[in-house]
Amino acid sequence: MTMRLARRRTWRTDSMRCPRSTRWLLAALLPLALLSTTQAATTPLIPAPAHAQAGEGQFLLDAQVRVGAGPDAQAAAAQFVALLARSGGPQLAQDGKTGGKDKRIVFVLDRKAASTPEGYTLEVTPQRATVRAADPRGLFYGAMSLWQLIPTGEAGQPRPIAAVKIEDAPRFAWRGLMLDSARHFQQVDEIKALLDAMAVHKLNTFHWHLVDDQGWRMPVDKYPKLIEVGSCRVPAGDAGKAADGSPATYCGYYTHAQIREVVAYAAKLHIEVVPEIDIPGHATAAIAAYPQLGMLDTPLKVGNEWGVYPNLFNADEPTMQFIEDVLAQVIDLFPGRYVHVGGDEAVKDQWQASPKMQARMRALGVNNEMEMQSWMIKRMERFLVAHQRRLIGWDEILEGGLPPEATVMSWRGIEGGIDAARQGHDVVMSPVTHLYLDYLQTRSPDEPPGRPATIDLEKVYGFEPVPSALDAQQRTHIIGVQANTFTEHMRSFARVQHAIFPRLAALAETAWSPQADKDYASFLARLPALLAHYRALGIDYAATPFQAQFTVQGDARAGKATVQLSEPLGYPLRYTTDGSAPTAASPLYSAPLALTLPATVQAQVFIEGQALAPATSRALSAASLRTRSDEELAMCTNQLMLRLEDDGPREGPREIFNVDIFNPCWTWKQADLRQIRSLRIRAGRLPYLFQLAHDESHRGFKPASTAHGELVVRNGCEGPTLATVPMPGKLDPDGFVDITVPLKRAPAQADLCVWFTGDTRPEMWVLDRMTLEE
Repeated sequence: MTMRLARRRTWRTDSMRCPRSTRWLLAALLPLALLSTTQAATTPLIPAPAHAQAGEGQFLLDAQVRVGAGPDAQAAAAQFVALLARSGGPQLAQDGKTGGKDKRIVFVLDRKAASTPEGYTLEVTPQRATVRAADPRGLFYGAMSLWQLIPTGEAGQPRPIAAVKIEDAPRFAWRGLMLDSARHFQQVDEIKALLDAMAVHKLNTFHWHLVDDQGWRMPVDKYPKLIEVGSCRVPAGDAGKAADGSPATYCGYYTHAQIREVVAYAAKLHIEVVPEIDIPGHATAAIAAYPQLGMLDTPLKVGNEWGVYPNLFNADEPTMQFIEDVLAQVIDLFPGRYVHVGGDEAVKDQWQASPKMQARMRALGVNNEMEMQSWMIKRMERFLVAHQRRLIGWDEILEGGLPPEATVMSWRGIEGGIDAARQGHDVVMSPVTHLYLDYLQTRSPDEPPGRPATIDLEKVYGFEPVPSALDAQQRTHIIGVQANTFTEHMRSFARVQHAIFPRLAALAETAWSPQADKDYASFLARLPALLAHYRALGIDYAATPFQAQFTVQGDARAGKATVQLSEPLGYPLRYTTDGSAPTAASPLYSAPLALTLPATVQAQVFIEGQALAPATSRALSAASLRTRSDEELAMCTNQLMLRLEDDGPREGPREIFNVDIFNPCWTWKQADLRQIRSLRIRAGRLPYLFQLAHDESHRGFKPASTAHGELVVRNGCEGPTLATVPMPGKLDPDGFVDITVPLKRAPAQADLCVWFTGDTRPEMWVLDRMTLEE
C-alpha cells in the first residue's frame, strides 16, 4: 500500500555524534599554508600531489591569457580549455606557440619529463603555467591539476593561481569506480557526467555493472530476448501499477552504439571501461529470458526485489556456449584489457538439489559445487585469454581454485585480497567495510535510502589498500583500489551523485597520493575548494556531511530545551535563533544552546565566507519534544537496519523509513511519561522486497494473535508489556493509520519499545512517528 507524503519530517534528537576533534576544526579554519609541512599542504589539490613546492607570487588568469601546445599536446590543452569554460572560467584562445615571453599556459609532451606514463610536472610562475609529461595521460592529469588550482569565482573576474612547482605520479595503476546500471538504469549523458567527474579525480577505471537479477542492460546479437525480456521488470507494490491498474514496467538498456559512445568518451579521458557479466549467480534476468539456462522447470521473472537470489546458470554445454557468445559480444564492444565475470554470491542450493547438475559434475570429474564454479571460471578465462583479454572477478572466484592469470577484486574484506596476493594473483582492493558507497554516510535524517551501517568520509579516507600481512613481493600484486556503487536504493542520478560525492575524493587520494603524505586534517582543509569546483561543474554532492545535526534535551512541561549542534566532519557552524537565515557573520557555535520554547535554531557551515551546504533548521516546541520520528528512535537490536523507501507513487518523492528488517522494533529511550496518558503511533505498510538466501533464518517476527497483527508496547524490549492493540485491516487514504495506545499503568519514565506482530512477508508494518499525549 502506498504511503503518500502526508507527514512533516522532524530532526533527530538522540544518538548524535559529538563534534570532531579540535585539531580538525582548526584545520578547516587555518590558511592552507599554515596547516603543516607536508607536501599536501602546499596546494589545495585533491588528490594531493607526490611533491609540491610553493613559489613566489601568482599567475593572474584572465581572458587575455593564451594556451599554447605543440601538435602532440593539443588534445590535453583543448580539454583544459573546455573544462575551464564549462566550470565558469574564461574561454581561452589556443594556439601552437610554446615559447616566447608573453603570459600564457603551455602544454609540452616531453619524453624526459616523467618516469611513468601517468606522471607529470606542473610549474606556475607569475608569467607562465607549464605542464610537461612524457605521455598524453600525464599531460591530461597535469591539466586536471592546473584546473583545480584555479579558484572559482565570478565570471569575468581574474583568477589568481599561486606559484608552485609540482612533480606528480600515481601510487596505484588501478584507480576505479564501479557503477551498477542493472538495479537502476542511468542515461548515457549521466554516465558521461560521471566519467567527467572521475577524470577530475584522476581515476582511470570505470567498472560498469551491466547485468544482474534485476536487469540485463547489454544487447547480445544472438540472444535478442536478453533485451526484450531481461531489460524490463515490474516493480513490486504500487510502483509496478499503472493508472489503470495494469503492470507498469521499469525498463532500460544501452544500444551497441551507446556502449561504443561511452567507451570512446571514457578513452578520451584516459579511463578504461571494465564491463561486468555475472557468472554463475545474479542470473535471474538472463534465465527469465532463456529458461533453459537455469536450474528450474518453472519459469522465472526478472527480479524486483533486492538481496541474494538463489538462481544460477547451469553448466550444460549449450549454456557454456551462451556464456562464450556473451563474452564474444563483450569483447567486440569493449576494447579494454579486463573483463569482469562476477562470481560473487552464487548460492549453490539449486546445484546441490539437481540430479542433472550432479551428473554433469561427475562427468567433468568435479568433486563439489565450489570446484564446479571454478571449472566455469577457468573455461571463461581460457576463452578470454584466447581473445587477448584478462579475467577479473570478485573474491569468491578463489574458492575451488583459480586460473593463474586471473585478477581478484576483494570485496568481502581484505582477506580475499591477501590470499590472492599470496597465491601470486593481482588484486584490486574494494572492501565492503570501507569502499561501498551505497552505505549511508552520515546519521542525518536527510540521508536518502541506503544500506545499513555508516561509511563516512573518514572511513573511506582511512582505508589502506596494501595489507601489512603481505611481504614485499606479495605487495606488488596489489595493483589498485576501487569504490563500488550498487544502486538498489538509487532510482535517480541525484541519489547516485549523493552517494559518490564527496567520498570519491577520499578514495582518489588513497589511489593516487603517497601513503606517507596522507593526512585527514589536511584533506578536510582542502575539501572546501574542491566542493567549489563541484558546484561549478554542477556535481550534486551530498549536503549531509556538511550540515548541522541536532541533539535536543528538554522539559516540555517547563518549556525549556537545550540544543547541542554537531557537524559530521568537524567544520565550524554558524547559527541563529531569531528566525533569520545564518550568514558568515552569524555567531560561531561553541557550546550547547539553552532556549525557552517555542524557538527555532538554524545552522550552517561557512568556510572563507562560502556556505558548503544549505542551512538546517529545527523548530522546537513543547509538542515537538513529545514526538519522535522513526529516525529519532533507536532500533531494538539493529541486526539489519535499512533506510527504506515506500513503493509508490511511481514518480516523484516517496516516504523513507528506518527499519530493522530482521527485527522490526523501535524504542524511545528514557521517555518522560509524567502526566502522559496515551501513546499515538503513526504506521504504514511496505512490501518486503528482500531475497535472503541463507540469511532467511535471521529474519525474525512475533506471531500474530489477530487477523492483522498487534501493536505491542513494552517498557524495555524484554521488559513488561504496557499495552497491546490490534491493528486494523484497512489503512487511511494517505496510506497510514494512527493508533492510540492507552498507557494506564506506565511508570514516570520508560524505554518505550514498540513492535508489530505478524509475518513481515509479503508486507511489513513500519513506524512513522511516535507521540506522547497528555
